[in-house]
Amino acid sequence: MVVFLKAPRSGLVKTRLARDLGNAGAVAAYREIVGHLLVEIRDVQDLELRFTPDDAEPEISHWLNMEWLAAPQGDGDLGRRLERAIAQHCAAGARKVVIIGADCPEITLTDIADAFDALERADLVLGPATDGGYWLIGLRNPQPDLFHGMPWSSEILLNRTREKARHLQLRVAELRTLTDIDTLEDWRSWKQTGSAS
Repeated sequence: MVVFLKAPRSGLVKTRLARDLGNAGAVAAYREIVGHLLVEIRDVQDLELRFTPDDAEPEISHWLNMEWLAAPQGDGDLGRRLERAIAQHCAAGARKVVIIGADCPEITLTDIADAFDALERADLVLGPATDGGYWLIGLRNPQPDLFHGMPWSSEILLNRTREKARHLQLRVAELRTLTDIDTLEDWRSWKQTGSAS
């Protein structure tokens, strides 16, 4: 399993949230979101934190536990980086590769288990996000076409991914819909209902 995350740097993380909280507030929020998520999934054994930029390892190393690994995402857009991570894990012998982003603190161990279970019968598993993207993608084999020419960070990403999957004749499973923390409304909602859980 892979978690995609960014160095908690001013101007790099939660830029929409920074409009309301300021850059320092956005960085603090990002640290809290990522910290919460990684505590929730701390019992995952084979986990890799894939970070960006590629020099960010010192900034994310405190999130590692003794059993987890870290690796840079490398260059290219998000699609190229996702494609690379999946291809590398499959080449190393993984039969299933599940990737989540670090922007969704609602993810639980059950969600991760559900994703791996879904890949027993599906070629592709998606975790739909309320903003029209996805918070999880999982594959049994590399599928580069799912990542080429995609409208990243847009409200049509999930539907475009579904369309490509149909074109590729992939069996698709979907998990529950969750919310990435992108806006002040998202942040306040999670702080009121989720962060204390």
